[in-house]
Amino acid sequence: MARVNPEFAGAVKQSEAFNASACMNCGVCSAVCHMGIELLPRKLFRYVLLGIEDKVLANVETIYSCLLCKMCEVNCPASVHIAENVRFLRNYINKKVYQL
Repeated sequence: MARVNPEFAGAVKQSEAFNASACMNCGVCSAVCHMGIELLPRKLFRYVLLGIEDKVLANVETIYSCLLCKMCEVNCPASVHIAENVRFLRNYINKKVYQL
């Protein structure tokens, strides 16, 4: 069962680094991914926007598998800053999970 974490949702909302609200869930990002990452960014960003932290943290390996090559970002019809969003998630995970 997915649970909304208000603390996580608040951290995302206050951040200027994360913005995926323009995502249309079209799937272009997944289609052009060199790594064949199916999850990123569509589902992952949806989890983030909804504040479902446990679903995000269950995909830490996938988040760190992203090469940040921006192929998805360049082809995004909604101009979502996908690489910056992934960097935000990595920073959040580094602080929350790894306490770095």
